[in-house]
Amino acid sequence: MKIEQYDTVLLKDGRTAAIVEKFSEADFLADVGDGPESWDTIPITLSDVEKVLR
Repeated sequence: MKIEQYDTVLLKDGRTAAIVEKFSEADFLADVGDGPESWDTIPITLSDVEKVLR
């Protein structure tokens, strides 16, 4: 699975995340949450991702 910066992905825990930084093909920073007030930036790995939504 190929993930690029700014892609929207579905995490295996059911949350939707926006990729804000790509460190490698397997390590990313992503914003999760319902909106700017509740966004949380978290580190994720390729194994956390179910699929790319774009």
